Amino acid sequence: MTTAPSTHLRAVVDTNREAIADDPTRAHAVFRAEAHGHDAVASTVALGRFSVEVDEPPALGGENTAPNPVEYYLASLLSCQVVTYRVWAERLGIRVDDISARAEGDLDVRGFFGFDDVRPGFGEVRVAVTLSGPEPRERYLELQEAVDAHCPVLDLTRNPTPVRTVVEIA
Repeated sequence: MTTAPSTHLRAVVDTNREAIADDPTRAHAVFRAEAHGHDAVASTVALGRFSVEVDEPPALGGENTAPNPVEYYLASLLSCQVVTYRVWAERLGIRVDDISARAEGDLDVRGFFGFDDVRPGFGEVRVAVTLSGPEPRERYLELQEAVDAHCPVLDLTRNPTPVRTVVEIA
């Protein structure tokens, strides 16, 4: 890890630690998203000041103009893994010169369409993280354990998260 990101991450961790130590309620964060459907199955999703497009491939009713929701899930998982690896490398004093990750997931569309009683989501997701740096393999495996224990999107996948849906009629 180069000096600039390391110094920056150390400052971020220290600032959060101090703020939360003074007032544990500061540890609570709320993230929001809002989606508006258009075309056959596409949507525009507002994420704070950002906006992303979502669509499906033709086999699922879309025009393939943007990634589909499960591709965004894979992107969320991978980007969260990269962030968590960087933060925990800094916390553990493990040098990471470069990091990349890839993921693939198996989805049976029979569940989505209700053709069979199978899970509508991924049956399995496989993640591969490639790290480079001067540390021995054992240190990178220690880092993986810390990431597996602290990655928020991985946690969303491994543990049930209560979701309450309310239908509002306009």
